Amino acid sequence: MNISEWIHTAVLAVIQGLTEFLPISSSAHLILPSQLLGWPDQGLAFDVGVHVGTLLAVMFYFRRELVVMTLAWGRSLSGTTDAEGRLAWLVILATLPALAFGFMLEGMIDHYGRSILVIAATTLVFGVLLGWADSRRSEQRSVEALGVRDACMIGLAQAVALIPGTSRSGITITAALMLGFDRQSAARFSFLLSIPVILGAGSLKGLELYQAGNSAHWVQIGAGTVIAGLSALACIHLFLKWLDKVGMAPFVIYRLLLGVLLLAVYFWMPEAAL
Repeated sequence: MNISEWIHTAVLAVIQGLTEFLPISSSAHLILPSQLLGWPDQGLAFDVGVHVGTLLAVMFYFRRELVVMTLAWGRSLSGTTDAEGRLAWLVILATLPALAFGFMLEGMIDHYGRSILVIAATTLVFGVLLGWADSRRSEQRSVEALGVRDACMIGLAQAVALIPGTSRSGITITAALMLGFDRQSAARFSFLLSIPVILGAGSLKGLELYQAGNSAHWVQIGAGTVIAGLSALACIHLFLKWLDKVGMAPFVIYRLLLGVLLLAVYFWMPEAAL
């Protein structure tokens, strides 16, 4: 690997680590280096690696909650259900819509949803929706008040994030805020929901990689995994720490600027948008 390849690896891994959990859309950011700078696709193995990195980061950050929830979920199978076991079941329930729609619509989304125009539109529309939900939040409910209906609604919102540019964390936080949850609870449930989703997506990509049998630059992939994991861990910690102070306004403004930039690329740089 030459120096430019190392730079590409580091930049793309940081982008993946940050945008996986910030409500600003990973697909909107990952498209810019390739479209504007002409960077090559890093390949399926690299994609698997950075997904593993972000998965390990969120599991490490919520390790105590995951242990408690897993043990409680196991007890619930024998008929003893407590708050942690119930939360584990609600995470599973909220994951099902994304799995179902992802299985049914994967080909259609890959074919129609990867254009800059689609990503620009969803970046703008769901950025405005996030700002509206945050401005009208009631903050009357915490994670402990989460019910089956809430999990289903947030799960359906997460399925919408299959459309590139939506942002999985952004749309799930938006839905939770609209249902009356406080910012911290909305973000924490969104991050817990990311675990089975990232695990599922990474497993599918890993299966594709195995079936393809392609050789890979394992040093590059390892570096990408570590960089994505560390940047994701820092992102989760700082986001939850500053969330109540800064709110969603900075992310909304950023999404609007990013959406306008993508539209400019599409209309004034058509050769880059191809």
